[in-house]
Amino acid sequence: MNRLYALSLIAFCMLGTSKMWSQAEENIAHIWNEEVLEGIRNDFARPTVHARNLLHTTIAMYDCWSVYDNGPSEPFFLGKTWSGFEAPFDGVVIPESPEEIEEARAEAISYAVYRIMTHRFGETPDGAITLFNINSRMAELGYDPSITSTNYADDGPSALGNYIAEQIIAFGFQDGSNEAMDYASACYEPINPNIQPEFPGNPNVIDPNHWQPIELTVFIDQSGNVSTDIPEFVGPEWGSVTPFSLDSADLESLERNGCTYDVWKNPGAPVYLDSTSVASGLDDPWKWNFSMVSVWSSHLDPTDGVMWDISPGGLGSDGSFVTEVEDFADYYDFYNGGGGFTGHDLNPVTGEPYAPNMVPRGDYTRCLAEFWADGPDSETPPGHWFTLLNEVMMDPLFEYRWRGQGPEIDSFEYTVKAYLALAGAMHDSAVATWSIKGYHDYTRPVSAIRYMAEMGQSSDTTLSNYHPSGLPLIDGYIEMVEEGDPVAGFNNEHIGEVKVYAWRGPDYVEVPFIDEAGVGWILAKNWWPYQRPSFVTPPFAGYVSGHSTFSRAAAEVLTLLTGSEYFPGGMGTWPVTMNQFLIFEDGPSVSFELQWATYYDAANESALSRMWGGIHPPMDDGRARLIGQEIGIQSFHCAEGYTFPEWSMGCGGEGFLAGGLCPGDFNADSIINVSDFLLFLSAFGNDWTGPYDMDNNAVVGSADLLQFLTLFGENCP
Repeated sequence: MNRLYALSLIAFCMLGTSKMWSQAEENIAHIWNEEVLEGIRNDFARPTVHARNLLHTTIAMYDCWSVYDNGPSEPFFLGKTWSGFEAPFDGVVIPESPEEIEEARAEAISYAVYRIMTHRFGETPDGAITLFNINSRMAELGYDPSITSTNYADDGPSALGNYIAEQIIAFGFQDGSNEAMDYASACYEPINPNIQPEFPGNPNVIDPNHWQPIELTVFIDQSGNVSTDIPEFVGPEWGSVTPFSLDSADLESLERNGCTYDVWKNPGAPVYLDSTSVASGLDDPWKWNFSMVSVWSSHLDPTDGVMWDISPGGLGSDGSFVTEVEDFADYYDFYNGGGGFTGHDLNPVTGEPYAPNMVPRGDYTRCLAEFWADGPDSETPPGHWFTLLNEVMMDPLFEYRWRGQGPEIDSFEYTVKAYLALAGAMHDSAVATWSIKGYHDYTRPVSAIRYMAEMGQSSDTTLSNYHPSGLPLIDGYIEMVEEGDPVAGFNNEHIGEVKVYAWRGPDYVEVPFIDEAGVGWILAKNWWPYQRPSFVTPPFAGYVSGHSTFSRAAAEVLTLLTGSEYFPGGMGTWPVTMNQFLIFEDGPSVSFELQWATYYDAANESALSRMWGGIHPPMDDGRARLIGQEIGIQSFHCAEGYTFPEWSMGCGGEGFLAGGLCPGDFNADSIINVSDFLLFLSAFGNDWTGPYDMDNNAVVGSADLLQFLTLFGENCP
């Protein structure tokens, strides 16, 4: 690795970057959520651990709010039994005035989150910074951290906060995460030896279908932490962690290599390399998947003359995705890039078409890879969606109406309830996704592409470098090195090897702030993801994609939460500044805005970004989106069962709003029958339309009835 590059990058990472979103500290829940996000940025990049931290701090905030509620909202944790853990609670005296209630809630929340953060983040890489931040926050709010009483009956809200933190911390030591051993794996061992990307090829791989640890001279994780150790697989047994809302019917206990894995929502095996088929080339789905990642790497060139309209009118998504291998070629554009793009005709708020937003494809794809990876100052993907939710809630056009219906409610109430729904979805997405990653243990593109390059090519049996496990030859993208080729070597030593037209990698960057690697022909055995040389690929298996699961789950939650799939005003944006946005090379070449009409647009973009970034093939994407879709809906309804139990049927609620995933199956019994019809009648004319508004016109009326009747008698999949 270039030494000047490494030193400049390390210095940059140590300095840190600004937070992704502007901060709006409008209530105490928002204030402490931002402290948690900053604590995550100062920790190792562990999406599993931080999805759990977000849930546990959110539960603490919500319960501290709900115990002072004279309405129907009920705690999730206090006074309940969660996975065999009982948190005794005798209630609190509720102050008489609304002002005193708010003060009590703020005090209890502050102590609760402060205690949990002190415990969870105190020993992290930049734990001293985190502790300084939260102590400063307590002082700013006028609270004394030396108050440690948990006797909430006598010592008031501070003691209540300390008590719930104590109980959540105790729960965390028995929730299956192995927190006591720093979340270490109890059984998992990698099948393959380490891959060393700083050296050509992948000569030591044993099974190319499985994950390899990354061995680097210097490793800097997504949170900017510097290490010379080889990162271990993060969370291969995370399926053992207690979920928020996952149904036990979705759980399998599976054996592999002497280890038992709890696997949630198992999507089945991915495609594996066919090493026996003669001249299979792109006909082999495994080769097709990983070759597409290499081809998409060629899109990272802002000088290739390709311009895209990246407005919602050009790249908007209808939310569709595919899960079966035979459908991939129709969904993902193998040669030009992208997938699921249909565009939105009109902004539903303004009634006007979206203005074109023409940008070089190479700038868009590079910035996409960087934006959704979150960079070296990362709050990890679960935290990223919290920053997005915070941005949505502070938008001047946003209205604090649950499901976008009924009267506006207090922003404090809305925030704690919204956080619970999103945190539950992010937590369960991590539990399900990493349970699948650990069990299936699937390879990453850097391992697969370099392995195939070592083998040769698999398209032409008449050529000397033929091997059934080699790279498919694709004119203009994957070719053989011939005499006179610029990459043939000084002594023509590379003639007969395979080359790829792709992003050239960090060896072509001397100073990240002024140099670009560019796209060109390189030896395939030197292929590099669009990542910095100190990171390469996240330290865990590929299948299924965490970004795809987290993002789709979050999109479902935000859509249900706000009552609309659209961002406030019909468009969300993020500015990208010329020559300032990218981290490990210069760029982009122009300033522009990332734009999304819907939360599904953003989720689709997040998923595709990982392919341009060289982190995932299509195989990792679609099934992850399906899992995220199910978890997002399920988690929202479960949270609603506590926050609005008089309306929701989810997770113990006693209301009428359905918690099922199937349209028309309002009671979630997998059949649409008379019981569902009676529920429909109970919603007729009600302000809270929920899933009963089947035509999405904000009214439950005759049109919805007719649509329901067409489904009557059907079974849900």
